Amino acid sequence: MESGKANSSSGYGEPPWKFEGSAVYQLHLVKAEKARACIPKEFRLVELFGYTLGGFFLANYEDSPAGVFDELVVIAGIVWNRPTSCAWAARVYVNSDRACDHGRKEVGLPSQMARFSKRITAVTRKNGFWDPIGINASSCNRMEDVQVTEIKGPDLCDISLASAAVPALNVKQWMGPTIRMSLPSFSGGTEYNPNLLKYSCQIECRLRVVQPLRVSGATLAVTNDDKKEDVGNVENETPNLSTCVMLSKPILALKFSEMKMQVEAPSVLSGASSAKL
Repeated sequence: MESGKANSSSGYGEPPWKFEGSAVYQLHLVKAEKARACIPKEFRLVELFGYTLGGFFLANYEDSPAGVFDELVVIAGIVWNRPTSCAWAARVYVNSDRACDHGRKEVGLPSQMARFSKRITAVTRKNGFWDPIGINASSCNRMEDVQVTEIKGPDLCDISLASAAVPALNVKQWMGPTIRMSLPSFSGGTEYNPNLLKYSCQIECRLRVVQPLRVSGATLAVTNDDKKEDVGNVENETPNLSTCVMLSKPILALKFSEMKMQVEAPSVLSGASSAKL
């Protein structure tokens, strides 16, 4: 049961809050034992054969109540609270002070400030698929890389995300069909907002399946057996939860183009409270 509405953020104006831009929503199989580390005891993790469905949401907002900014939402898994199941964010990284403050206080998100460094690299390919139809692969193929580095916080996350080489075509049919969807989420239980909350994002966008982004940690890598590997001079360190989720096995990646997102004001789950995350 839900009761009450979260107060609106004066800096963001009255809800619903509207965002426009593009995003990649990538689903991963996350080990249940790792995901449980950040799930409040009031929720039950939805799992099968020792895994839950997590991943990340990497967005670039061209227009929002906080202006232009980037966001990386690390999703630990799916949790259940009668009568529904929702995603649970282990961490949210943004490069906007206003977005960070709003996420923490009004939406109950574990938001942290981070740097987003972006690079586009041209890729030369000869005798590729595009040549027979008159497209020069050496001039249209590109790779996009995003480096997300937490500025100050408990995780010190440093993650690199790289796309596969794709043709840089600005053609509508390559963006996929226009769809509408709702992405419900639970949040809260933090030092900034101790209540447990539920909120939803209403999204309209052009959707297509893309090749999953390649994720790598700047300091740590995790093997398939979930054992540590020493990289560089790093030894005897335990990967943080964000790193474990991001380096888990990807199963599907969706590209949201021409995205219009509307975030409703969170509702407080009645009778539920949680310790600080």
